[in-house]
Amino acid sequence: MSLTRRDFARKSAITGAGVALAGSVGALATAPNALASTDTESVGEESAHGHHGVGYGPLIADPDGLLALPAGFKYRVITYSGRTKLDSGEFTPSNHDGTSTFDGPRGTTLLVNNHELAGPRANWPHPVPLTEGLVYDPAAAGGCTVVEIRPGGHVAEWVGIAGTATNCAGGNTPWGTWLTCEETEDRAGTNGFTKDHGYVFEVDPADRRANRAPKPIKALGRYAHEAVVVDPKRGHLYLTEDASNPNGLLYRWTPPEDHGHGHGRLRGLADDAGTLQAFKCFDSGGRFVDDLSRATKIGTVYGVDWVDVPDRDAKTVSVRKQFAAGEVTRARKLEGMWWGDGGTYIVSSYARTESPVQHDGAVWFYDPKRRTLTLKVLLGVNPDPSVDGAFDGPDNITVSPYGGLVIAEDGEGVQHLFGATESGRTYPIARNELNIGTAEKPEYSEFTGVTFSPDGKTLFANIQTPGIMLAITGPWKRQKRG
Repeated sequence: MSLTRRDFARKSAITGAGVALAGSVGALATAPNALASTDTESVGEESAHGHHGVGYGPLIADPDGLLALPAGFKYRVITYSGRTKLDSGEFTPSNHDGTSTFDGPRGTTLLVNNHELAGPRANWPHPVPLTEGLVYDPAAAGGCTVVEIRPGGHVAEWVGIAGTATNCAGGNTPWGTWLTCEETEDRAGTNGFTKDHGYVFEVDPADRRANRAPKPIKALGRYAHEAVVVDPKRGHLYLTEDASNPNGLLYRWTPPEDHGHGHGRLRGLADDAGTLQAFKCFDSGGRFVDDLSRATKIGTVYGVDWVDVPDRDAKTVSVRKQFAAGEVTRARKLEGMWWGDGGTYIVSSYARTESPVQHDGAVWFYDPKRRTLTLKVLLGVNPDPSVDGAFDGPDNITVSPYGGLVIAEDGEGVQHLFGATESGRTYPIARNELNIGTAEKPEYSEFTGVTFSPDGKTLFANIQTPGIMLAITGPWKRQKRG
């Protein structure tokens, strides 16, 4: 049943201040230069290593020039493209991106790691190896590797899927698999590809046989996929699109009535199974919202309706271009997603001149029960990204077991992992110190794949270029609202 604009306006009038904010996380944090909500709650409890209040204190420079962390924290390199090797003998592929962790057998931790490699294989010195039986398109360089960390610390790595393109983010499923997303619309014949790309594929970290003969889940559409989450209660899948000209869309896929989620079930779907829809927002007055950048205040709540996609496989026209003005809501750089607090957090990394209002990042929360979208984080335009201290360009995201969010930065200049508390404070967790530029013009790669271990003791994250997976441990603590 649709939530009509009239219904949303009526509910807003009844509550006086709009539909109740979604999720358990309040008006989440903004960067130091952001459009911020006001914090009123103070924190006085002392944490480990003598640090009071929100976060873990200042970041300490790394003598090895890789990762700055707060006092008491340490990191371990898990994989490093061009240095560590797969079980099969090839080097770890490059360009690490979306990642998730899973409980493995005999106390192991399993991770599935995307490798965002676009275009022809020949362009990349360390593509995902074309492992027999696991290849979709032999001309494509991307794919996923599975990383196993044993209780004693031994690391093993092998190919989960190969021959896919631009594997950006994705999402885990309630049944223990990873959905990897191709952020491209390249068709067969482009870049030498032998098959169409722009799909979602499923990778099982615990069952190598289940990954054989990769098959795209065409029911989820063909477009520049970024991330995906599964609603464990209702069965919907929500997907983001990172695209421009015009800006991308947020999608919802509703499974057929007779579909039951589980291992291998998505692979067996017909190409046109279920219903793929794009979102359409309206404010508390019932007015259509053309672009999410229109929201300039933390706590803004929009009602959401869903509009059917005419041609999900984009046979002649890109999916986002199949809608006329006024039919759907758009947003620039729709990126990471994570399910938590009964809904999904959704990142818009930035908005520039292609959007009605400019910003340097926003995080929204969609509540499927209320059918509302609430602005939780809004970062104002960073005037000088080369200076440490401000955050911009949020990308991959995870819900922290210690409260609030942990966000990977993909902005300009200095790159961080940073946290956002439940009431409006941000704090640094890590800073990338690996300069891949020059002394005169330093350059630092984005962070990707931020995710906690199943037991919550280790935060995993990647430095995308050259491709480094890191495990961060230390005196984690519950983050108070203040």
